[in-house]
Amino acid sequence: MSIDIKQTESLDTSVVPTSRVALAASIGATVEWYDFFLYGSAASLVFGPLYFSGLDGAAAQLAAFGTFAVGFVARPVGGVLFGHWGDRVGRTTMLIWTLVVMGLGTALIGLLPTYDSIGVWAPVLLVVLRVLQGIGVGGEYGGAVLLCTEFSPPQRRGWYGSWAHIGVPGGLLLASGAFSLAALLPDDAFLAWGWRACFLASVVLLAIGALVRSRVMETPAFAQVQERKEVASVPLAELLRAQPRTLVLAMGTRLVEGFTYNLFSVYLLAYVVGELGRPRSWALTPILVGAGVGVVLVLVCGRLSDRVGRKPVYRAGAWGALLFAFPAAWLAQTGERWALAIVFVGGLGVLYGAIYGPLAAFWAELFETRYRFTALNTMYQLSGVLASGLTPVIAAWLVVRGDGSLWLVATYAVVVAATSLICARALPETRPSSG
Repeated sequence: MSIDIKQTESLDTSVVPTSRVALAASIGATVEWYDFFLYGSAASLVFGPLYFSGLDGAAAQLAAFGTFAVGFVARPVGGVLFGHWGDRVGRTTMLIWTLVVMGLGTALIGLLPTYDSIGVWAPVLLVVLRVLQGIGVGGEYGGAVLLCTEFSPPQRRGWYGSWAHIGVPGGLLLASGAFSLAALLPDDAFLAWGWRACFLASVVLLAIGALVRSRVMETPAFAQVQERKEVASVPLAELLRAQPRTLVLAMGTRLVEGFTYNLFSVYLLAYVVGELGRPRSWALTPILVGAGVGVVLVLVCGRLSDRVGRKPVYRAGAWGALLFAFPAAWLAQTGERWALAIVFVGGLGVLYGAIYGPLAAFWAELFETRYRFTALNTMYQLSGVLASGLTPVIAAWLVVRGDGSLWLVATYAVVVAATSLICARALPETRPSSG
C-alpha cells in the first residue's frame, strides 16, 4: 500500500519542518525563480534591441517574448526528468541538481555576445540557454514543495508549503530589484553591461542555495516509501494510470495562477514602456512593491488555508482576478502613475498572493507519495506552457488585434479565471479535518 500525504499523521511527527527545511525550500526556490524571471524583465526591456536588432518594433518584441516562452516549453522536460528521479532516488538530491542546471544557464546568458557581435548565433544561443533554464526550473517546483509539505504536520501543511511558494514572488522581488538598480544607469551602460550584472550575480545566489539544501535530509514520507520498498518503477506511468482526472483538473487550477503572474510581471511591463512610452521605473517600482506584498500574502494565505480550507482561499483569489480584469485594463490604459501602481500591486501582491498561497498544500495533498514529485512537476510545468509561457505572446497579439487596447486581454483573463474556478469546483477539499 502506498503512503498518501493524508496518512502522514502516522509518521514520526517529532520530525517536523525545522527552520533549516523551510529556509532550504524558500531560498533555493527564490534563487531559481530569480534566474528565471530575470529573463522576463530582460525580454521586456533588453533582448529585442540586442538580440533581434534585425527586426523592427513589435516584431522584435514578439521575438523576444517568443524566446521567453521557449523556457516554459522546456520546463515539462525538466519536470518529468527530475520528477522521475525525485520519486526514485529522493527529493533533496534532485533539488541540488536543479540549482546547478539553472545557475549555469543564467550565468552564460550574462556572458552571451549580442547580434551585432556574432550575428544569428546570438539569438540561437539565447534560445539554447533559455531551454537550459527551463529544464532547471522545471525540476525545481515539485521538490521544493515536497521538501516542506512532506516534513510538516498535517494541520500546518498550508503554512509550511507556502514557504516553498514564496520563491515565485521572492524571485520576482529580487529580479525586479536588480533590474531597477541597473535601470538607474545611463541607457548606454544599462544595455552594455548593467543588465548582464544581474544575470552574473546568480552565481553567488546559486552557491548559497546549494549549500543550504545540501544540509537537509530526505523527507519522512519518501523515506517510508523506500523502507517499504514501494518506490515506483515508472512514476509517470503510475500517475497516468491511477489519477489522470485529478492531474487534468489540477492543471486547470494552475491556469489563473500562471496567467495572473506573467500578465502583470512580464507583459504589462513591456506595455507600459513600449506602448505607453512611460519610464521603466513607473512599472518596475510597483512590480517591486507588488512582489514584496506577494511574499507576505502567500504566507498569510497559506496559513489561512490551514484554518478555513484550501479551496475557499484559492477561490477568493481566482474570483478577484476575474473581477479585476476589466478595471485593471482601464487603469493601465490611463497611463497615470497612480493607476499603474494599483494595477501592479493589486495584481502581483493581493490577487496573486491569495491564489498561490494555498496551492502548495492543495496540490501535494491530491497525489500519492509514490509518484508525487512527478505529479506536481508534470501538472505545474505542462500547464505552465499555456498559463505562463504563452501569456506575453498571447497578450501582445490581442493588443495588436485590439488596436492597442487591453480589452481583449481583459476578456481572455476572465475566461482563464472562470476555467480555473470550474476545475477547482470539481476537485475535493484536501485540508485534513481538525477532529
